Amino acid sequence: MRFMKYQGIIFDFNGVLLWDSHTQERAWGRFSREKRGVPFLQEEMAIHAHGRNNQHTLQYLMGQALKGEELHQLTQQKEAIYRQLCLDQGEDFRLSPGAVELLDFLVTNDIPHTIATAAEKTNLDFFVKHLDLTRWFKLEQIVYDDGNRPGKPAPDIYLQAARNLGLAPARCIVVEDSRSGIQAAHAAGIGHIIVLGPHH
Repeated sequence: MRFMKYQGIIFDFNGVLLWDSHTQERAWGRFSREKRGVPFLQEEMAIHAHGRNNQHTLQYLMGQALKGEELHQLTQQKEAIYRQLCLDQGEDFRLSPGAVELLDFLVTNDIPHTIATAAEKTNLDFFVKHLDLTRWFKLEQIVYDDGNRPGKPAPDIYLQAARNLGLAPARCIVVEDSRSGIQAAHAAGIGHIIVLGPHH
């Protein structure tokens, strides 16, 4: 059997399997106006929102350290806005173009694959329910923001995803769309990184 350099694939979710960057930006923008009275600028979002976990983004917006019940409540307020914006899309709330065909191919050919996302559990459950993720993914292998590891750009999320697939990071491909996610994949020693998004 011919040796394969890469043996598994790890997907970021938001902005990759779900093209929801605009929806996330609308949700963060509305939340920012409600809580601090000013917009959340695109330049800010690129650094402090896309690919980052809620704790980082909320602490940036609120200008203070957050933990425990305060962090939980603010997270749920923002994510409730986001989830409603998703549902408001109706049939347009679906996986990104080509994703279903690619995931079907991975399943048919028994190629190890999973998700490593900055989303928290409530949103993950929402995606599982409305986007039928169990058709392609083993839920116990998906890595999400459970509050027990540093978020991107730290490498922890991708190191855990590779372990969940039983592979060395160097044997994995990562598909990413955010600056912090790319940094996390590099720091984890991922073998090959595919980046989606504008050239810059």
